[in-house]
Amino acid sequence: MMNLKRAALPEGSFKRQSQAKEIWRRFRKSKGAVIGLVVLVLLAAAILLGPVLIPYTSATTQNFSVQLAKPSLEHPFGCDGYGRDILARVIHGGKTSVGIAVLATISSCVFGSMLGAVAGFFGGWTDTIIMRSLDIFMSVPDILFTMAVVFALGANFVNLLIALTLAYFTNYVRLVRAQVLTLSEAEYIEAARAGGSSSLRIILSHIIPNSVGVIIVNTTLNVAKIILYESTLSYLGLGMPPPAPEWGQMLAEAREFMRNAPHLLIFPAVAIVLTACAINLVGDGLRDALDPQLKS
Repeated sequence: MMNLKRAALPEGSFKRQSQAKEIWRRFRKSKGAVIGLVVLVLLAAAILLGPVLIPYTSATTQNFSVQLAKPSLEHPFGCDGYGRDILARVIHGGKTSVGIAVLATISSCVFGSMLGAVAGFFGGWTDTIIMRSLDIFMSVPDILFTMAVVFALGANFVNLLIALTLAYFTNYVRLVRAQVLTLSEAEYIEAARAGGSSSLRIILSHIIPNSVGVIIVNTTLNVAKIILYESTLSYLGLGMPPPAPEWGQMLAEAREFMRNAPHLLIFPAVAIVLTACAINLVGDGLRDALDPQLKS
């Protein structure tokens, strides 16, 4: 029966399924990665389904009759200095913070990977221009660069996305360029050139797919970094404008109540740390699972 199923599948499809199963097997060997994945699934469910159960108005409407209320059945995480429900703000703030981080990671990955592939594949003056421009970007610390961009353009969702994309695309340029320099002399690349494939086709069909492993790992780890950077920006007042909730902004608002109402600080801080740690654990697990040198 198994042989019949194998025969029914195209050879390439069966090979991809086998590779996926092997990667999943390696990933499961890491307990930390599995725990991180479970935590991420629960966090994603809370962020995606939470707004359906808890309306956005609960996170923004002021009610001074419950100002600084401690955790209770009615308000499981308590209320902040304006009487807003902290659970609602953590959930809706997570949607903003994680959403910006994911979109910034995707945009920086696509932009940086294409630039890196072009630089490594064509070489010469194209490589020189791209890499020297990259040196200029990398000469400025990421946090200062993002602060400068947001300050210049203004604090809103799109400008945060632009700033974080420009701060993090450099990682992908260098990473993919190094992969391309390694792969460009491979026999299948030479065969593609001899077969008349265009440079764009070779990059999209051969170079990028064979760099997917390192790109995925770097992308996963970058999401955690960008969440921390986005929280830092909102903590400094360069995030989404109030009353839109953000984890970093919640930490900033909790400073003056740290002694009397520590729950204002604890819950958003735990959300940031838990999310970043879970993503890092998954990233480490993926790195081990996708490592071609790893032995079973």
